[in-house]
Formats: sequence, structure tokens, C-alpha cells
Amino acid sequence: MSSIETERLLLRPFRESDAADVLEYLGGPLPHCFAPLKLSTLDEVRAELAKRAEDTEYSFAIVLKESGKVIGEIDAEPSTYVPPRLRSKETPLPPPDTFSPSLILNAAYQGRGFAYESTYALFDYLFTRKGVRRIFTYVDGYNARSQHLCEKLGLRCEARFPEFVSFVKDAEGNPVYEDTFQYAILKKEWTAKKTSGK
Repeated sequence: MSSIETERLLLRPFRESDAADVLEYLGGPLPHCFAPLKLSTLDEVRAELAKRAEDTEYSFAIVLKESGKVIGEIDAEPSTYVPPRLRSKETPLPPPDTFSPSLILNAAYQGRGFAYESTYALFDYLFTRKGVRRIFTYVDGYNARSQHLCEKLGLRCEARFPEFVSFVKDAEGNPVYEDTFQYAILKKEWTAKKTSGK
């Protein structure tokens, strides 16, 4: 079981006792990209936490060390692309060296540096303890705060995809397509950033 400690936070696997805190942020308004995760009852949250508790390496509750309160979650999904011509039932896929993180933070705790603190800690964990080579993430075009967070962490904006994806529908039931940015950073870039102290 992995856990990550920062000055103010503990990133640890989820527990059933986290249900009430998790309902606080998954039960309220969510950014469009997280809308499918919305939950309405403690029973729904407990069922979801039972699934999340199975991943103790790449999925973490964000916990305030001072109070033990769960204020959000952060995870990283492996991304391994093998061109179709190289795929084979006989040849196993290589272990993933590229991961894509996501972060949800309780709105009551935003604007206090917790997003940066938890994401920095996860990136450092992935690069130094898990041997990850590359981290990339998608950010909604309207989400200036997340774009700024990526830049502060040293990620490069690699692409902008106009009307890339839809998570919600308008009043008439039509999909609302959103622009998406892709940001990324390599392990060698992360190491250089840490060494320079920037």
C-alpha cells in the first residue's frame, strides 16, 4: 500500500470511512469532465469507494494531515499505445511508462495551494518511485486555473483540440463540444526543474 506525504497533506488509498467527505465534493456541482462521476447518496459513494480501494498504487484520497478530512482525490491512469501492426496475442504489452493524472478538489478548499501541493507530490512519486517516463493530461479550454497549474508544474502545452469532446448537453439535448488542451512533461524535464529549483 502506497501513501505520499507533503507538508500539509497525506495522499493515501481510500477507506470506507471516507464516504461522507467524498459525498461533499462528488455530490455537488462538478466540472463538465467529471460530471459522469456525480454521486447522490452515501450508499453510492460506499460502492464507489469499494472499487477505488482496490487501487493502492495510483489512486489516492487527498487528506488534510491536521484534521484527517478528505478534501479531494488524485489518480493516474496508465497509457500504453502499441501500433496495430505490432500487436499480438503472443506478445504481451510492455509495462506502461506514460501516465495521465486527474484531480478533483472540494470547492471549499480550492485557492489554497492544495491542488499544486498534491499534484506536485503525485508527479514526483510517479517519476522517482514508479519509474514513469512521461506524464500528460487533458485540460478543458475554459479551465484557466488548471491550465495555470499545469504551467506552474512545468508541463508544456502540446496541443489544442477544438470541439474535442462533449460531457454535457444543452437545453435541447444536443451535445456541447468543448475545446481541450493537452499538456505533458518528461521525467528528464521534471528532474531538471527540481534541480534548478524553479
